[in-house]
Amino acid sequence: MTTIVTILGSTGSIGTQTLDVIAHDRERYEVEALSAGNNTALLLEQVKQFRPKRVCVATKAAADEIKLYLPSGTEVLYGEQGLIELAAAGQSNMVVTAIVGSRGLSATLAAIREGKAIGLANKETLVTAGHLVMSLAEQNGVPILPIDSEHSAILQCLNGESRKSVKRITLTASGGSFRDRSRDELTAVTVEQALKHPNWSMGAKITIDSATMANKGLEVIEARWLYDIDYDDIGVVIHPESIIHSYVEFKDHSVMAQLGLPDMRIPIQYALTYPERRVTPTERLDLAKVGTLHFREMDEKRYPMMRLAYAAGRTGGTATTVFNAANEVAVARFLKKEIGFLDIERIVETTLEQHDAIKQPDEQVIAEADAWARRHSSTA
Repeated sequence: MTTIVTILGSTGSIGTQTLDVIAHDRERYEVEALSAGNNTALLLEQVKQFRPKRVCVATKAAADEIKLYLPSGTEVLYGEQGLIELAAAGQSNMVVTAIVGSRGLSATLAAIREGKAIGLANKETLVTAGHLVMSLAEQNGVPILPIDSEHSAILQCLNGESRKSVKRITLTASGGSFRDRSRDELTAVTVEQALKHPNWSMGAKITIDSATMANKGLEVIEARWLYDIDYDDIGVVIHPESIIHSYVEFKDHSVMAQLGLPDMRIPIQYALTYPERRVTPTERLDLAKVGTLHFREMDEKRYPMMRLAYAAGRTGGTATTVFNAANEVAVARFLKKEIGFLDIERIVETTLEQHDAIKQPDEQVIAEADAWARRHSSTA
């Protein structure tokens, strides 16, 4: 069976690795469409190699610029509406949502309405609107297949198991760039230091989120929606080697874990071919070579973003939208060197404190809460 793929965010870390998986198994895949924000140079290289029917860029100016270089018959779209149209149109049966941040929500919902399976790398979609996304997916019989290594691991551990037999799921965290530093040592860390992740090759935003542990907080909220599980039954443990990607404890106290080298192409391919497994362009795991695996308890005093994420999740409604939006703005400000590293968590916390959460928000209310949080956190 040919998997016809649309990739939202094709020039980012997940997008480029998805195309690498596709390039190693061209008989299995066809690329329907690509979106790429402002990175038009890389997009044009991808178009030359994969020949999509449609592309989308951020602005009309960018669209006008690349029109001259696109193959005959390749349609170019732009902006938010272009992204939504790209996600919903065509013959693709899988949409990989690899856009960073909350911008992927409307496009993801549009793809679900058209019955397209979702390869979900954009965790913010579930964080901001998990109740809407999962309800719509159920109504349309659409699978939501996680691309995060942690949630892919949980999905694999649950295959063939009764959800009623699950006692607890535990997400593993690398600890990020500063896992061996105390809080006192974080006051003067630089952007350059924060971007040096010890295990994974990721984009700038997610690398900073890994260092603050916001990324794991987002994954906890995401897990609540993906697996319909209470927050009290979702744990996090620091695992510096990133070999065990997550694990499930069952009621009989059996524990099932998924292991592999820290290479995102493995969970990407699993989502694309689910439930089939195929050869990947990755290295084998040699546990004898790894030698030893280490684990540490999650310390919410050391990583306050974990505490804030759980609190927002338990509050529910627009609280998780605000958590995500405030974090996006704070990380962007840190990357621009406007604020310090520890200011990220301060901004998120003060923004949450000023927000009155609305339960069961619709898409419009979510958009309003997102916009409010961004305004507030831009000056906090």
